[in-house]
Amino acid sequence: MNVAVESVSVEERVKRWGRELGFDAIAIAGTELGEEEARLLEWLGRGWHGEMDYMARHGPRRARPAELVPGTVSVISVRLAYTPAEARDAWEVLDDPQAAFVSRYALGRDYHKVLRAKLQALADRMLSELGPFTYRVFTDSAPVMEVSLAARAGLGWRGKHTLLLARDAGSTFFLGELFVSLELARDDPVGAHCGTCERCIRICPTQAIVAPYQLDARRCISYLTIEHPGSIALELRPLMGNRIYGCDDCQLVCPWNKYARVAVERDFAVRNGLDDARLVDLFAWTEEDFNRRFEGSAIRRIGHERWLRNIAVALGNAPTTLEIVTALRSREHDPSPLVREHVGWALARHAA
Repeated sequence: MNVAVESVSVEERVKRWGRELGFDAIAIAGTELGEEEARLLEWLGRGWHGEMDYMARHGPRRARPAELVPGTVSVISVRLAYTPAEARDAWEVLDDPQAAFVSRYALGRDYHKVLRAKLQALADRMLSELGPFTYRVFTDSAPVMEVSLAARAGLGWRGKHTLLLARDAGSTFFLGELFVSLELARDDPVGAHCGTCERCIRICPTQAIVAPYQLDARRCISYLTIEHPGSIALELRPLMGNRIYGCDDCQLVCPWNKYARVAVERDFAVRNGLDDARLVDLFAWTEEDFNRRFEGSAIRRIGHERWLRNIAVALGNAPTTLEIVTALRSREHDPSPLVREHVGWALARHAA
């Protein structure tokens, strides 16, 4: 019995423990990201990170796991599908201008909490089975080049929209990492399979994907609705449609997402009816409503002010109806100058 156990490599045991915790895929990479570091510095030099100052602040350390967490020798990379099976079809929501589109990844519980708990459980299992080592858990919560590490580990390849793509899962999944001081055998990267397809580039509402593998975040709707703290550029507002939190267009048109998996993790089930919510209803939420309903949700991080700003833009892009104009007028004198500005813009569009 002991001989059988010992014949299984440490790497295979770690992967089995990860699968037992619910991860869809788990693989191992090293810490060398020299090519990716050069591309990162070029991207930062162009200013395409916008107001995400933390990206520039950490600079090259993002591409140097062993500097970010001293002692790191290997990186365990994991994948976890997020699309709720019961969610309304994304295209149906996007085609309904009075509905609010929320990126499919944000319909349920905050993924940071879910992945962090699972990765911590994996680290605990490894400690109990393998003995002491140092580690750190990452779930999109620090300057980690998670797509690059996942690609190095063979979990997929970087698509032209800059997201990770997998032949058996598309791109609708979260990534997480466990930096460890253990020397583990690396998995082999996989080849890219985008071919000549450029659907993701053509579909982008704001032309944020300026070329294959090149994203100007300053134009990306996900950046504008989540990371950007201030006024949204006038020329971009009409292009945002009814997208109030994130944007999935580049993923929705990707041929590989016909293989996308639905979420098995129940924490990712739809909350607050966000897969099929009306703009006017969400715009009526008070700050107390917002904080209460989004307890444990990634959306709460943007705050009520940006939430209203985003919805005001979507209402400005909606058909002119008495209900929509009345909803906008209800916040014409909102305490926030940011909200008032976007409400004023929306009302002017309906008046025109």
